[in-house]
Amino acid sequence: MSQPIFEILEEKKDLPAQAGKNYARLAITPLEQGYGFTLGNSLRRVLLTSLPGAAITSVKIAGVNHQFSSLSGMKEDVVEFALNLKKVRLSYKGAKEVSATLKVTTAGEVKAGDIKLPAGVEISNPELVLAVLNKGAKLDADIIIESGSGYIPADTRSSTEVGMIPLDASFSPIVRVNYKVEETRVGRLTNFDKLTLEVWTDGTIKAKDAVVQAADILVNYFSQIVKPVKVEKKKEEVEVSDLGLVGKLSVEEIGLPTRVANALAKAGFETVELLVKADKTELVKVRNLGEKSLKIISAALGEKGVSF
Repeated sequence: MSQPIFEILEEKKDLPAQAGKNYARLAITPLEQGYGFTLGNSLRRVLLTSLPGAAITSVKIAGVNHQFSSLSGMKEDVVEFALNLKKVRLSYKGAKEVSATLKVTTAGEVKAGDIKLPAGVEISNPELVLAVLNKGAKLDADIIIESGSGYIPADTRSSTEVGMIPLDASFSPIVRVNYKVEETRVGRLTNFDKLTLEVWTDGTIKAKDAVVQAADILVNYFSQIVKPVKVEKKKEEVEVSDLGLVGKLSVEEIGLPTRVANALAKAGFETVELLVKADKTELVKVRNLGEKSLKIISAALGEKGVSF
């Protein structure tokens, strides 16, 4: 059979009424009978749950100690303001959390576009109204932005900083996905599938790019079945983290000759934990130590169940 074709359909005349700039209809055809549902269901699940995105995860408002309060001169209470912040759609691909600020002193609507963002962060819905301020009121908020996937409720995160309010975070850039499977013709045969996907995004990613990302995620999982790759943890990291009480022992307490123990202590390797973390090439350079001493150290640590 011919290879399936992945394309964006240009059926503008019959687009859904709710379709906007963040909508696309895509098709994959022809497919062997049954594969339309197989691919459609798989892609839909991955699109809705596994694509990376960004969200506001916490906020600190000057003059507010907790979310169940209000800010003088602001029409919305803090809960409403927090709910509006969760609607802000962001594009950010960094691994670490970043900070943004929202400082408004003029009366009127406060919009998402008023948030001052760090480099690498963009807002796809800057016209979103977050709050309304009366004359003389001011809003000063510090905002934390993180990248991730899926949905993380606020009660799974805690903050030791007074006044920092955690928010429910929905990282997925996909708002909605529909799919439809129809019969299609290839030559004289009519028992092939045509998969049509309808994808709505939050504006931080194009629908076609989202489908490609979802397919890539599935391919990675299937590849691990076909050609499994065993991920090995670095041996040294595992050993150091699992030393427990043994790691606190001094070098004098593990049965080393006095000369070797004294040389290690003088060089700064006073405990088993420090010794295991040390680079063997550095140990050889320590005065009164050599290759033979390293074998003695390795044997002593081995008796304590520690590899060296």
